Order: sequence, then C-alpha cells, then structure tokens
Amino acid sequence: QVQLVESGGGLVQTGGSLRLSCAASGRFFSSYAMAWFRQAPGKERESVAAINWNGENTYYADSVKGRFTISRDNAKNTVYLQMNSLKPEDTAVYYCAAELLPKLLQLIKGDYWGRGTQVTVSS
Repeated sequence: QVQLVESGGGLVQTGGSLRLSCAASGRFFSSYAMAWFRQAPGKERESVAAINWNGENTYYADSVKGRFTISRDNAKNTVYLQMNSLKPEDTAVYYCAAELLPKLLQLIKGDYWGRGTQVTVSS
C-alpha cells in the first residue's frame, strides 16, 4: 500500500514557475515508477510526466517538454515536478500516481493516486 500526498500548487502568473511535491508513505517507494497527471475542467485526465524507479528514465508529454522536469528522491520518498514558463493552459488539478513495473512510462495508469493539488496560471 502506498499513500501519496501532493503539495506546492497555487496561483501564478503566465511565465512563472511552481514546484510540486508528492510525498509517499508506505514501503518500497523506490520500487515504483511515479507519474504526474493533470485534469483541467471539462477535460480528461492526461499524463504529464513520468519517471522510473531509479530516476534514470523519464517521459514527458509534448505539451510540457522543455518546460517541466520530473525528479525523485528515494531517500525522502518524494517525487517532484518543476514547472517553468507556465501557461494558462497548464491550469489544472495535478495528481501524482505510483505504479509498479509499468511496461512503458507513457502507459502508466496508476496503482495508487494522490488527491491532487490545484495549479492556476493567470494570463
């Protein structure tokens, strides 16, 4: 069992930055691939970024490539999402998810989910 708690969301102006954190409790965090998803009002949840168990492999959606960076600190049981050059279209609730041994990072569906943190980018 893995419990996930996101933090770091908030209101920021276009072009600004935020750093999201996802703290995990439970055993074997370092065994899980981790991902960030987001869901905007009226839209489906979409995968934003993912990272494998040891941080050596990452995946980014085209819409955030070059602006967002996913990282993890297994000693702290935490995964991060650094978001730079934010745009109004990045406004959404951001969720982190954990999955054990996904075939591909971009195909992560999430075995465990956090409750989300709101990110709002004003124009």
